[in-house]
Amino acid sequence: MIFVPCKDGISHNEIEDATQADCASGANTLLHTVLALAGVAS
Repeated sequence: MIFVPCKDGISHNEIEDATQADCASGANTLLHTVLALAGVAS
């Protein structure tokens, strides 16, 4: 799991709110992890 900060610490709820930048950072973390596991990352 990749966790990103959410406004007021609320998650798994319909009022959950994360910034686009935080979501992009989480997606980037996931991308680099998958690449590393595949042996593609430098």
